[in-house]
Amino acid sequence: MAESSSRLKRRRTRSMDEPPEFTRDSSNILPKDQLQCSICMDVFTDPVTTSCGHNFCRSCLTHCWDKSTQCHCPLCKEKFTKRPELKINTTLRRVADHFKKKGEVDKPEVLCDACTGMKQKALKSCLDCAVTFCESHLEPHHNVLKLRKHKLINPVKNLEDYRCQKHEKPFEWFCRDDQICGCQWCIEADHRNHNIIHIEEEINNMKTQLGQTQTEVQQMIQDRLKKIKEINHSVELSKKNTEKEKSDSIKTFTDLIHSIEKSQTEMLKMMEEKQKVVENQAERFIKDLQQEITELQRRKTELEKLLNTEEHLNLLQVHPTICSPSTTKNWTDISINTDPDVETLRTSLSQLQKTLDKKLNKTLNEKLIETELKRIQQYAVDVTLDPDTANLFLVLSDDGKQITHENTKQNLPDIPKRFTNYCFIMGKQSFSSGRFYYEVQVSGKTEWSLGVARESVNRKGRITLRPQEGFWAVVLTNRDENKVYAGPSVLLSLKEKPQKVGVFVDYEEGLVSFYDVENRVHIYSYTGQMFTEKLYPYFCPCLNDEGRNAAPLIITPVINTE
Repeated sequence: MAESSSRLKRRRTRSMDEPPEFTRDSSNILPKDQLQCSICMDVFTDPVTTSCGHNFCRSCLTHCWDKSTQCHCPLCKEKFTKRPELKINTTLRRVADHFKKKGEVDKPEVLCDACTGMKQKALKSCLDCAVTFCESHLEPHHNVLKLRKHKLINPVKNLEDYRCQKHEKPFEWFCRDDQICGCQWCIEADHRNHNIIHIEEEINNMKTQLGQTQTEVQQMIQDRLKKIKEINHSVELSKKNTEKEKSDSIKTFTDLIHSIEKSQTEMLKMMEEKQKVVENQAERFIKDLQQEITELQRRKTELEKLLNTEEHLNLLQVHPTICSPSTTKNWTDISINTDPDVETLRTSLSQLQKTLDKKLNKTLNEKLIETELKRIQQYAVDVTLDPDTANLFLVLSDDGKQITHENTKQNLPDIPKRFTNYCFIMGKQSFSSGRFYYEVQVSGKTEWSLGVARESVNRKGRITLRPQEGFWAVVLTNRDENKVYAGPSVLLSLKEKPQKVGVFVDYEEGLVSFYDVENRVHIYSYTGQMFTEKLYPYFCPCLNDEGRNAAPLIITPVINTE
């Protein structure tokens, strides 16, 4: 009990400068990588924290900013308009200092070789004397002129590893040819004509290289962390898009269900009205029949009386009247006719079914194309036109996004990359893997062609827009026909003329697809292609046709309609 009170008392009287209690337990100390400066990769010394939340040694960050014209975080690259005033993070410094002290305690002590009694902790090791000294025994090396020239290093147990055992001299030189250390005698005897450098200089060079490698590795780590962040962002974006698509799909199908239910209600109402008409007609017929039956019953009674009467004179008088034809209807051809209504009902049901099927198919197709476009628009790339490939009759805009055909030939050199016989041009960007997508405005034009082409296509002679020749393209002719070259020409039947065309390529899948962006229509796809070299975006505005086709092809930014 007394021991517990003593511990409690010591805990209460702990100094404010002492590290937090959790640091006393080695199992609770923060891992070293969380206490390392990302510049020197060592435990923090006087750590400071930037406004972006990252920590560095004060001297490391100051030195980094002194060498740069602009202050930025070495870790996340956030720029600061004004050089921040650095203040030491006292809490982090306590933890780091405690970590250093603990590390020193954990290291095995090197003892003085000169002590005869109880050996003291060593302060330095002398490579010339081959002896490790404590503070008191090291004193002559500070005062005696001859000893002051000796080489001192931090105390080590394996001091013989730092000395030449053959000549009993400290290592001073490093042979780069043989990759070994040697003393002065070794160098003169065995490495006279070799590439020799002082060992300290080589160590500094190696540290510099290690520092550079460490910086590169740190940058690689940051790049990968950034990529992980991008991937997670893509997943979140995909999740968000999926939820929106699910919501839109539910709404679409709900609207369809409501439409079907409405049509069903109208049809049931029509059937009920038709049944009501039949019932009313039957009710009228039955009423008339019952009236005629009543009248006929009355006549039957009268006839029975006359048959049994003895008054023959009376019978002769009433006989012509009672035996005259009946005024009742002829019910032989009268019936409840429901056939016209049934036929109308069948026709209405058939028309309704066709309308619903057409509407459903159109809605589903539009939804599928819209979903597909949203997916591939995530692979949008920034494409600019390459003037070195442009035919001499093509004129580019200053931003490299528009191309038109002019009748005047440009005064430009005929270099190997340039198309000479056709008004073709390629994009600057090339792609040899992955997926990419871009959009081109074609409104106002009567002829155009665009797609992708491989790097090695013929640029000087006759060209055919076919995959065999290295072109995957769609073409609009002056007859307003959308024609695709896929081996034999394939004529397309599009309801509306495209105003903006999207081009999507999946290199590994061998897929090139074209879309009418505004009308959400799939135009054509080349599938099962084999790409073995770089692909470039390809464009052809065609001849201006005396101004009738003067509108430019324009590479437009991709806008994902969410």
